[in-house]
Amino acid sequence: MSANVDIFNLKNNYQFEKKALEVYNFQFLNNLVYRDFCLHLGKVPLKVKTLEEIPFLPISFFKSKRVVSSKLKAEVVFKSSGTTSHNTSAHEVTNVSLYEQSYLNCFETFYGSASDYCILALLPSYLERQDSSLVYMVDDLIKKSNHADSGFYLDEFDSLYQKLKRIDQEGKKVLLIGVSFALVDFVEKYSLKLKHTTIMETGGMKGRRKELIREELHQILKSGFGVDKIHSEYGMTELLSQAYSKGNGIFKTPPWMKVITRDTDDPLYLQREGKTGGINIIDLANINSCSFIATQDLGKYYEDGSFEVLGRFDDSDIRGCNLLII
Repeated sequence: MSANVDIFNLKNNYQFEKKALEVYNFQFLNNLVYRDFCLHLGKVPLKVKTLEEIPFLPISFFKSKRVVSSKLKAEVVFKSSGTTSHNTSAHEVTNVSLYEQSYLNCFETFYGSASDYCILALLPSYLERQDSSLVYMVDDLIKKSNHADSGFYLDEFDSLYQKLKRIDQEGKKVLLIGVSFALVDFVEKYSLKLKHTTIMETGGMKGRRKELIREELHQILKSGFGVDKIHSEYGMTELLSQAYSKGNGIFKTPPWMKVITRDTDDPLYLQREGKTGGINIIDLANINSCSFIATQDLGKYYEDGSFEVLGRFDDSDIRGCNLLII
């Protein structure tokens, strides 16, 4: 099943649930860490017949265990930034082409082809590392944009300012994707009125600045870049898929990813739509690790499958937290 990529052809909730149960059974058999976790809860395949009965592995397991569902050697190991802990998460990816297919399909689902954009990246805290899943993804999108001006920026703010101003005035579509603290640093020094540029923040201040609630962060960025909306990307080291928000902090997932919430006091009890709880994520692209992750984010999900992030349980280093204080 490790090579099975028909997850990208799912059409409805019935197909998603059927595939999720197949993946659960596969990972119960092939992922020793996940199987031990399920056995501890008494959640064996004979007793797991619906999506709601599938156990979600706490994300912290990626910090201390090898969470793999494959005997293949990892082609790449992505690691979290570890800004608040010396013990970082490690995601062993045995099929990196599956990650590539996931993020490319996801990006195209929400934004179209990367070749439609000049893609600029302001990701200093990630660029300084060689094992960032975000840098891997953005680097590939930059290459696929085939635009001479696409590229990464560490702290060359003046160069970025001049390029943004010029390309936007030329009427070309630009995507500027950046970590929150770097985008705020930039607009403290420069002010723009952009008409053809999408600003996308990836969340988090990474210990560089005071954390801001999403509304405050987005207002600062909207004012500084002169745009009506701030887009957001929600992803993390432990996932191979991403959710995107085109404004107002409401995220949407691709068809092979689903967000639900759990009770904050009883993690085995799932919350209903619209009620705040711990965010559980099903990411079927995680076939070769674990597709059922209990994050340390707090949020709500809605009937149409969208969700919002409202905070987190602690100071864990999770990329994609766009509301970091409750």
